[in-house]
Amino acid sequence: MPEAGAVGALAFDFGLHRIGVAVGQSITGSATPAGVISAQQGVPDWKAIDRLMQEWQPGILVVGLPYTMDGSEQQISQLARRFAADLGIRYPTPVHMVDERLSSHEAQARLKELRQQGRRRIRRGDIDCVAACVILESWFHADNNHVKRKPA
Repeated sequence: MPEAGAVGALAFDFGLHRIGVAVGQSITGSATPAGVISAQQGVPDWKAIDRLMQEWQPGILVVGLPYTMDGSEQQISQLARRFAADLGIRYPTPVHMVDERLSSHEAQARLKELRQQGRRRIRRGDIDCVAACVILESWFHADNNHVKRKPA
């Protein structure tokens, strides 16, 4: 059971074929991989998301917003925004977006370190859900993020 005042969160690393998912809570500002949801050309498996929402009952949803390295948006940025808007329509939960630049690169580095420690091989889906962890942790630690705890 979460600590009093803790806010549970689900984070999504949006993709056209796979959406990485992480779960975390605000007290520690940490996240754990929660798996990968399939998508068909950017349309997620909503039943799988329904199950995650029911299981975790998060207080916050966080979606990574993909920017190019120069800070401009790309086509997938608009699809990620649409996904975030759809989440907000489907679920009575605040949805936040966070810059996800280099989240996949950070995820690969974390997984490579685990691999060097003798863990199993890295699969593509592993990168997606660990990238979702990076996205959620960056949102928890953002200076402009004032929604850290529910009122007691």
